[in-house]
Amino acid sequence: MKVAVLQMNIAFGEPERNIATLYRMVMEAMEQRPDVLLLPELWHLGFYPKPILDYADDDGEQTRKILADIAKRYQVNIVGGTVANAIGTQVFNTCYVFDRTGRLLTTYHKTHLFSPSGEAADFTPGDSVVTFQLDGVCCGLAVCYDLRFPELTRRLALEDISVLFVPAAWPLSRLIHWQTLIRARAIENQIFVVACNESGITDNDEQMAGHSAIIDPWGELLAKAGEGEEILQGNLRLIIRSQIKDSMDVFADRREKLYLLKKKK
Repeated sequence: MKVAVLQMNIAFGEPERNIATLYRMVMEAMEQRPDVLLLPELWHLGFYPKPILDYADDDGEQTRKILADIAKRYQVNIVGGTVANAIGTQVFNTCYVFDRTGRLLTTYHKTHLFSPSGEAADFTPGDSVVTFQLDGVCCGLAVCYDLRFPELTRRLALEDISVLFVPAAWPLSRLIHWQTLIRARAIENQIFVVACNESGITDNDEQMAGHSAIIDPWGELLAKAGEGEEILQGNLRLIIRSQIKDSMDVFADRREKLYLLKKKK
C-alpha cells in the first residue's frame, strides 16, 4: 500500500485558500500514484476560528463533494483529515473516508476533545470508533488528541487493523509528545501509523509542528517531514506486520483479566 501524506500549510479561517492548496498538493502527490491520500485535522479552516458554528461546513456537504470528486477523478482512496461539521446546532470534528470510486466508506467524529484549548466547549465528541477497508486492508482512525488515549488504539488493534491513520493539528511546543506518541502507538500495537500534521500559524501565533511521519510496526521511520508544507510518500510493506507478530506476538501474551478495574467496595 502506497500512501501520500499532505502536510498542508493551513491559512487560518480561509477555506477557499485551503481548498486551492489541497487541489494543488493532490495533483503533485498523484504523480507518484499513491493508493491513499491522508489530510491533516481541520484542513479546511485551521484550528480553529470562533464561533465555530459560523464557519462549519453544514452536514459536511462541501467537504464530501470535494473529497468524492478528488477520489473519483484520481481513482485514489482518501482519508480526508477532519473538518468542522455542523449537524443542527452541534459541531463535530469529522473525518470522511472515500474509496477510489468516490464512495463514502465511513465517517468518524473525533472522540477525545482537547479541553485545554476549549475544544470540548465548542465541539461535540463522537461516541464510536471505526474501522474500514482500503483495497482489502483493515484500517482505523485516531485524530490528534486521541493519541493520548492508548485504549482507543488498542481497541482498534484488537479488531486487527494493519494501518492507523492519524490526522492532527499538533503544536510545535509539544513536538516531542507528538513524535513519541505516534511511534509508541505503532510499536505497542504492531501496526503501521500514518500521521499527518498541519503546518502554519494559528490565530494566536502558535506554530503548528508539522513533522508528519510514516512509521512501521517495529517503530522504524519510513518517512518524516520537517515543519513546513510537504508531501510525504511511503510504501507500507504489509507483510512486515505478519513477520513481526510471528517473532513477537504480544497479543497472544496479553493477560486481559489483569487489566480490568476492580470495583471499589
